[in-house]
Amino acid sequence: MVRDLKTGWKETVREMREGGGTLKRICDVLLSLFLLCILSIPMILIALFVKLTSKGPALYWSDRMGINNTIFRMPKFRTMRLDAPEMATHLMDDPSLYLTSVGSFLRKFSLDELPQLWSIMKGDMSFVGPRPALYNQDDLVELRTQKGIQKLIPGVTGWAQVNGRDELPIPVKVEFDEYYLKNRSFILDLKILWMTFIKVLKAEGIQH
Repeated sequence: MVRDLKTGWKETVREMREGGGTLKRICDVLLSLFLLCILSIPMILIALFVKLTSKGPALYWSDRMGINNTIFRMPKFRTMRLDAPEMATHLMDDPSLYLTSVGSFLRKFSLDELPQLWSIMKGDMSFVGPRPALYNQDDLVELRTQKGIQKLIPGVTGWAQVNGRDELPIPVKVEFDEYYLKNRSFILDLKILWMTFIKVLKAEGIQH
């Protein structure tokens, strides 16, 4: 029995160091359940504001690259008009032309990301990991695949997001993603979550 306890403890420590496995999945599920409970009413209010201020559904589902470059459907509160092109905002000439009346506010404080709690519950995403690329961001997907980053579950936030987010060019983002791949740990995940919380409060690193 003592040997089993030692083995179990060693396995837990290993998972904490690597920032993955069963422990991370359990933490993802418990935290997402907790947040869904306390944020359900604010999310309903946000959905109503989106519906009342622009034409179209409250949620926007985009095709994203998940683990091992498999495509999954990721939900966000819709912040752009229905006629907006399906591409990353940094590739648009002027993204502000397509933002809804509440879209800028939702993006500024990352409130549009809240529906991704559902993706975490499903296992398509984690709280921390490389931000999932759009299905047509071939340059980003190719660079990540060259580095082996595609084997990580994508996250709502990540090391690149807390080190610049929209301000970073793609090669630099991939460098941060690679750093996370090689240095991921439970402690690093906690650090990223804390830095994300601070940056969201300050609305840092967002261009549009």
